[in-house]
Amino acid sequence: MPKEVFGRDYEFLPRAHVLTFEEITRLARIFIAHGVEKIRITGGEPLLRRDVERLIEMLAGLDGLRDLTLTTNGALLAKKARALRDAGLKRVTVSLDALDEAAFTAMNDVGFPVERVLAGIEAARSAGLSPVKINMVVKRGGNDDSVLEMARHFRGTDCILRFIEYMDVGTTNGWRLDDVVPAAEIVETIDAELPLEPADPNYRGEVARRYRYRDGGGEIGVIASVTQPFCGDCTRARLSAEGVLYTCLFATAGHDFRELLRRGRPDEEISGFLRDIWTARTDRYSEIRTSETIPRPKVEMSHIGG
Repeated sequence: MPKEVFGRDYEFLPRAHVLTFEEITRLARIFIAHGVEKIRITGGEPLLRRDVERLIEMLAGLDGLRDLTLTTNGALLAKKARALRDAGLKRVTVSLDALDEAAFTAMNDVGFPVERVLAGIEAARSAGLSPVKINMVVKRGGNDDSVLEMARHFRGTDCILRFIEYMDVGTTNGWRLDDVVPAAEIVETIDAELPLEPADPNYRGEVARRYRYRDGGGEIGVIASVTQPFCGDCTRARLSAEGVLYTCLFATAGHDFRELLRRGRPDEEISGFLRDIWTARTDRYSEIRTSETIPRPKVEMSHIGG
């Protein structure tokens, strides 16, 4: 949320347009009936939502939900980790793009220090929200020189560091390769000092490719959404704060579920609406953009480390 766009005069959504916790929970129950097993609370910054612990508790009580997790920038995590765990949250993912203060600030433009994020990670570990996953978005010329430092810092802990290719969320950077550090290059860089070997995915459709340290020091993941898109195995949907369902991270248009909820439509009708959307989806945005604008990487990641 860059300050030049979301400044003092920016008009945010009126609260009445935002889904209530009860509406979110009702939709979650319908989604679970269609086979959804994992829900991630994300944002924006979800810990800014007042009484978010109550939403966690409501979702955690739904039958059939196997995994309930949350992604955060970590600014408020130290204060809220225990309450989130007590409410039923299972895991957290924390965004941290660098340990160096200048690189961190340049990447995120936030008003809090790296130490606050690290304190949040420790609080999450202590509360049992583990394994904690750390997401590092890697941008050429921005923080790519921090890759090894981050790997060294989290190696040997129960945290799982994941490197994410800088990508065109919101169609703002033109899908330019000059901003992208390919996942294959990231793996090569780490492997040269801290030898890695490929690991099997935890489940079909897992977006991160997993690698283990050969000496048993844990694992990392790489998310190659630009150079090696995974549209074909995507099983994810995104529900916005105002109740619009997007079937692709890069979608600019979605499907309005809030209208159905507030018109008093029955669960059966909402369920049918969801079924029709999902069976008709043909999202291949990353694959199409990649094939049109970006050459395939010359090194396959599965070959790294022998």
